[in-house]
Amino acid sequence: MDSVRDITKVRALFPGAERSTYMDVAVRGLLSSVVRAAVDEYLDAHMSGEWDKGQMLASVESAREAFANLVNAEPDEIAITKNASEGLNAIAASLPWGRGDNVVFCPELEHPNNVYPWLNLKGRYGIEVRTVEPRDGHIPSDEIAAAMDDRTRLVTVPTISFSPGFITEVRPIADACRRSGAFFLVDAAQSVGVVHTDVEAMGIDGLAAATQKGLLAFYGTGFLYCRREWAERIRPAYLARFGVALGGDSHETAMDREKLQLAAGARRFDLGNYNYLGVTAAKASLEFLLGLGVQRIEPYVRSLAARLAGGMLELGLPVAGGEPGPHLGHIVAVGESGGGRHYTADDPRMNRLYEHLVGNRVRLAIRRGILRFSLHVYNNEADVDRVLGLTSDWLASSTAEGS
Repeated sequence: MDSVRDITKVRALFPGAERSTYMDVAVRGLLSSVVRAAVDEYLDAHMSGEWDKGQMLASVESAREAFANLVNAEPDEIAITKNASEGLNAIAASLPWGRGDNVVFCPELEHPNNVYPWLNLKGRYGIEVRTVEPRDGHIPSDEIAAAMDDRTRLVTVPTISFSPGFITEVRPIADACRRSGAFFLVDAAQSVGVVHTDVEAMGIDGLAAATQKGLLAFYGTGFLYCRREWAERIRPAYLARFGVALGGDSHETAMDREKLQLAAGARRFDLGNYNYLGVTAAKASLEFLLGLGVQRIEPYVRSLAARLAGGMLELGLPVAGGEPGPHLGHIVAVGESGGGRHYTADDPRMNRLYEHLVGNRVRLAIRRGILRFSLHVYNNEADVDRVLGLTSDWLASSTAEGS
């Protein structure tokens, strides 16, 4: 059985995919029946009083290992967080900064939560914030590298921008960071679970992600990857029991008042008790995604995105990035990027098209003036064709009304 046929059968595990044409994973993904079953079991244990904390701590370790496998890391290089923002801030707050150090990034293509940490450091430590302008909606990897010098302590980019949703060419930036000794931090909120993300192949030092998007779980849980060589050099800005090494069989309330030994690798960034419900959902979804294989999910979803982008272009609508190419992952942006606010577009046609699609049970978003369609494994060609058909009908109706 070929991979596409296998992936097509997966749709049956996502009841929400039949209730609407769901193309909004860049906000949050649909929940599968696999995850629902794991969550129900967790809640039943709570209701019956049979909840076992030891088992839940074991589940945390299973989720940590599963995420490590997903991004080609070691479990000790993974910390458990509550979201991508916390992971980004854990690194930002813990690196040793000095006045005159600088950070390089492209704020125009970043989510605000990967902008404010650096502005905060500017105010706290007097670091220089070096900004690079986008190039036709893309992160200009060459200009990012050119902006670095011997005082660059960190460079950060999104693996996929949240708007317009292009894939970032990260390897040239990683190579420049290695040459200069700068920390390379990525916001992978829009890539993990949909587009294959290999921290070793990509040369990444730190990666932050949350579980409500491509990982198809809940808000309130996230993961932070920190390369072991870097993690062992960093003293966390805040510390709790789970970030301290006291031996594998030591109870969570154990304490050594004489000495402090930080946990190995990224585990030192773990804080107090975990979001066990969120971890339960994440573990089940990660195991599902690993079983299916993101290396198989990615080409399937990217082919759907290319079909949607090509169809929109044939209908005469502006598609960010133009013809499908290496930049196109699972997000298709229609309209003029930057031409509007978070939930509306400056172009009234785009607002009307959005309203038409939403009124016909299509789930999508508007981000920075563009209609953003984002797909995952539960989508299929029929979804794409339905959206194209609705768009074509709307265009015909609009033309008739204007004539």
